[in-house]
Amino acid sequence: MSDLSAIKEHMEVIGADGVHVGTVDHVDGNRIKLTKVQSGAHAGHHHYISGGLVAEVEGDKVRLSANADVAIGFEEEEDEG
Repeated sequence: MSDLSAIKEHMEVIGADGVHVGTVDHVDGNRIKLTKVQSGAHAGHHHYISGGLVAEVEGDKVRLSANADVAIGFEEEEDEG
């Protein structure tokens, strides 16, 4: 796991395959909170990625150790009511 303190707001989160997963809202404990999805089946929800999936932080990108489709399967969802 990479140092989560290096992760900043608005960084792009990408899978090990280079595919876009989301955009960082902020780090919440040992999780990365992604910005709300604006459309589709998950619209209006924040998603979280486990900090354990972070392989490295490079420039303005957070690269995960899993491919995007696998990382998305591990996402946690939070309803905003």
